Amino acid sequence: MKNSIVIVDDHILIAKALRGIIANFENFEVLYECENGKDLQDKFKANNPIPNIVLLDISMPIMDGFETAKWLKENHPETLIMALSMQDDEKSVIKMVKNGATGYLLKNTHPADLEKALLAIVKNGFYYPDWAASKVFASLNDRNNYNEIKITTRESEFLKYVSTEMSYKEISEKMFCSPRTVESYRDNLCEKLELKTRVGLAVYAIKNGYV
Repeated sequence: MKNSIVIVDDHILIAKALRGIIANFENFEVLYECENGKDLQDKFKANNPIPNIVLLDISMPIMDGFETAKWLKENHPETLIMALSMQDDEKSVIKMVKNGATGYLLKNTHPADLEKALLAIVKNGFYYPDWAASKVFASLNDRNNYNEIKITTRESEFLKYVSTEMSYKEISEKMFCSPRTVESYRDNLCEKLELKTRVGLAVYAIKNGYV
């Protein structure tokens, strides 16, 4: 049986092009397309089939990808969310992860890479490119590895803020310390968790209940 997909994108040509591309994938099929999150809600309420995966754009009118991802997480947690966007900034990735996205791709992705990403999200429950620290997700299944890592009280406090949109200077003000001290928390955690970016730290914080 093929894995079902619903495309949510306000650009009709892009949605149709994606549908055509996915039609060539052996293990996937597109059920229908939606113009925004509200359209998706309406189709779900009208008893249209619930897909295995939602391919979700971020910038949309009426109900954008952030709000849609949060709604899906709260009402259909079994549905995997693959963000497919032109936005590659850390804030967008962090916010989508926090709102429930289990994958993130850019729209300039090659069709072959899209298929690989879809296969990965079905197999592992997540897919993120290297720069978004996908290996964090891969190791989340092994709780014992994390239990061996000693995280200090102040580092735990830092993890509460790392998934927000605050700058490191703003975080330092919240923690009543210098920006340099906050950067040391970041560097120590990256070393302990074998991460390279703030996105990776944010993913870890969200998945492990620090937020």
